Amino acid sequence: MQKICVLGLGYMGLPTASLLANAGYDVFGFDIDQKKIDKLNQGICPFDEPGLPESFKAAFQAGNFKATSEIQQADVFIIAVPTPSKNQKADLSYVKAATQSVLEVLEEGNLVILESTVRPKTCTEVVAPILDKSGKNYHLVHCPERAIPGHTMRELVENERIIGGDSKKSCNLAKDIYQKFVKGKIYLTNLTTAECCKLMENTFRDVNIALANEFSLLAEELDIDVKKAIDLANLHPRVNIHSPGPGVGGHCIPIDPWFLTENTKNNQLISLARHTNDEMPTHTVRRLIKKAKNYGLSENDLKVAVLGVAYKENVDDARETPTKYVCDLLEQKSIEFKVTDPYVEDFDFAPENLDDVLIWSNCVLIITNHSDYQELIYPDNIKFVFNTK
Repeated sequence: MQKICVLGLGYMGLPTASLLANAGYDVFGFDIDQKKIDKLNQGICPFDEPGLPESFKAAFQAGNFKATSEIQQADVFIIAVPTPSKNQKADLSYVKAATQSVLEVLEEGNLVILESTVRPKTCTEVVAPILDKSGKNYHLVHCPERAIPGHTMRELVENERIIGGDSKKSCNLAKDIYQKFVKGKIYLTNLTTAECCKLMENTFRDVNIALANEFSLLAEELDIDVKKAIDLANLHPRVNIHSPGPGVGGHCIPIDPWFLTENTKNNQLISLARHTNDEMPTHTVRRLIKKAKNYGLSENDLKVAVLGVAYKENVDDARETPTKYVCDLLEQKSIEFKVTDPYVEDFDFAPENLDDVLIWSNCVLIITNHSDYQELIYPDNIKFVFNTK
């Protein structure tokens, strides 16, 4: 039985480790968070992702998964650590640290798979030079994850996957592993192409959202309903305009486009789209203040109930959420506000009970359109509701 080490037991690493363990592999997860390690080794799943607790429990009870904070030898290493953006560039510190850990135990013929989203040529210019210090032959592959919070377990199984390798043999070795749990078709290519594909996917969505947001600003000038206009435009068989909103959140779309522009010159449209979407929290606050004036409320009068912290509906993931930037702007303007979210507990601005927030406020700003907010009955003290979705 092949032994697989998954480095990074986060939103993607732990689901991947669980699926591999349930596919019959001997899996151990490596992470520097000792509290997480302790929970996992007690059989406690740290994430409330649909299907993950059950998958993890099955793997744990079967004895196919163990967690550790000490790197161990394995046949296959899968690096699934975070790659945040720092000054609009990829922060590869976690990738470098994980690769260095692999170097410590690398054996002849090992397969190293990088799943983390990275800038182009990271595998050849960052990961490979570290592993080359071992003086041993190894196989290097990039297989970017394709999944979304709330549907991670299903999409890791059903979505098509791209495997880029430093050789055909490397690609086929990785394909044999992923085929044990992936039902979607698997495509083989080279390392840099695989790196770019993931970035292109999220950049396409970012640019489309930026276009929708610009339509929203134009619609405000023209006094039309942008949502109705987009719905009608999308009736065209070759048109698919995304939805406008208060900004773009999550661990992919607000970050990945910057990775693609980092060492390239032909990126004007990509950069413009990023700046357009980053400005949407400012436009949201401006629109809120404008709407308040229609109800006779000045900035000093406003008591805003901010509904929704998560970056998308019905999940607990608040990474890069537009709500953070909207709240920062409200605070800068000394506008009173309180935040609520049925899924998120840990946030820069502490979420409070929905009923208490509504009773306290005089207006509602819906940032994240959770299903909990679909049929709310608002108390009489609410003067107006501004739904950014």
